[in-house]
Amino acid sequence: MNTKLTLTIEKEVIQIAKEYAKEKGQSLSDLVENYFKLITNERRPLKTKELSPRIKRLRGIIKTDKQLDYKEILTEELLKKYGK
Repeated sequence: MNTKLTLTIEKEVIQIAKEYAKEKGQSLSDLVENYFKLITNERRPLKTKELSPRIKRLRGIIKTDKQLDYKEILTEELLKKYGK
């Protein structure tokens, strides 16, 4: 569940952070949330099989006509890249 948070930050810092987030393809909210997760990692209980909000948004956007075996594809691509 997402909750709104109001922060008071210097205008210049906000502008630079927005530019950085845009370069990284993230929203400023995602950037702040990820930072908070990073600094509180040891205090938060780890939830099993939890996808990040970014990954959740990507799920289901690619449609295919057949079932793909991602492990097989990954293996093939790694063999191409690194050889045997």
